[in-house]
Amino acid sequence: MAKRKRLSPAVGLGAEPSGAADTGARPPIARIAGDAATAAAFDAVRGELEDAQQSGRLVMQLPLEAIDPAYLIRDRIEMAPDDMESLKHSLARRGQQTPIEVVDLSGGHYGLISGARRLKALEQLQIETGEARFGLVQALIRSPADRADTYIAMIEENEIRADLSYYERARIAFKAVEAGAFDSPKAALQGLFAGVSFSKRSKIKTFMALVPPLDAVLRFPAQLSERQGLALAKALADFPQLEGQLRDVLAQSVPTTATEEADLIEQAIKLSKAEPKKDDAPPAPVVTDVAWDIRMSSRNGRVVLEGAGVTETFIKRLEATLRRGE
Repeated sequence: MAKRKRLSPAVGLGAEPSGAADTGARPPIARIAGDAATAAAFDAVRGELEDAQQSGRLVMQLPLEAIDPAYLIRDRIEMAPDDMESLKHSLARRGQQTPIEVVDLSGGHYGLISGARRLKALEQLQIETGEARFGLVQALIRSPADRADTYIAMIEENEIRADLSYYERARIAFKAVEAGAFDSPKAALQGLFAGVSFSKRSKIKTFMALVPPLDAVLRFPAQLSERQGLALAKALADFPQLEGQLRDVLAQSVPTTATEEADLIEQAIKLSKAEPKKDDAPPAPVVTDVAWDIRMSSRNGRVVLEGAGVTETFIKRLEATLRRGE
């Protein structure tokens, strides 16, 4: 029986020549090209991640202590205990579902733009449980154009997520002007509440009149109703003395509920309305020279004589004349 001849693959067609050792080494030029392609791919990924981070599309995990919650004056005045407990329960059970928003302050520090309640709830959970997972917060890093933009971002989120009171809206508008983010109340209202109706913005403007005189003494300002706040603003404009009366009453009475505070305000308004209106300021006195060395200032109910001619002799003669009724 004839033996079959075994054929060997031709050299150069993808097979190693007979007897060649398989070292696994690539030609130098192939290795350089591969390394360059790998580096380019890593650079592309790194660039995309950096762009995503800077544009606020990449969720970062940041330590709680790296966040400055006082970076902005907050619009929400108070956090209802029941709502806070519900939020903490959700965070403990399901984790943080929505990231907060921060601005990079450099050096590993960040300023809080929005998400104050989530940040506060995580802080409380970390203290209460000691669990490391509550020491980190998911955040989107924003790059606002200026300080005004940061306030607008905070307001826009809370306008969507939270039912802020008129007073809270008015207060943050006033504080934003005070902080220099806007150059006037009008600019603040138009910038922060561009998406609300003109009627609503007008009411916020009216509430702004309550902030300077009463912010330090009101204990439940966020619970002032629309009707109560508008009536109070009108009363303060109509009765200037009401401001001082309210400050005294609220400081002395120390209301413990929003209802008690509202009753005190209502009583003060009624008292101001009941008080007789004070006469207009008296006219300026008329000043005439009755003699070369005597000047007389007079108005209804008052006469003043002064000058070098008002001597003791002159006074006695004047008194005698008045007694005679001349």
